[in-house]
Amino acid sequence: MDRVALLTEILAENPADAFARYGLALEYSKAGEVERALEEFGKLLSAHPDYTAGYFMAAQTLAAASRNNDAKKMLADGIASAQRTGNAHAQSEMEAMLAELG
Repeated sequence: MDRVALLTEILAENPADAFARYGLALEYSKAGEVERALEEFGKLLSAHPDYTAGYFMAAQTLAAASRNNDAKKMLADGIASAQRTGNAHAQSEMEAMLAELG
């Protein structure tokens, strides 16, 4: 069974599984399925607003699709999440990416 099928099956049984949702979004992103990836990141962050890595990877997906303004907004939201959760490492990574995007 491929990863997308496996993760989809896990989510069918437990739609609130944040790790599986994140993994599915990453799989779609790696496959170049930007809209599907962003849909999954959206579901993830709606249900788990402090899943900080989701913001960073969604921003990377957006930037790779040349959607820099959307990526900047995602990074701003991610930085706020990192501050709420005390994740200084993630915060610094997202601040660096934000600076690179201008």
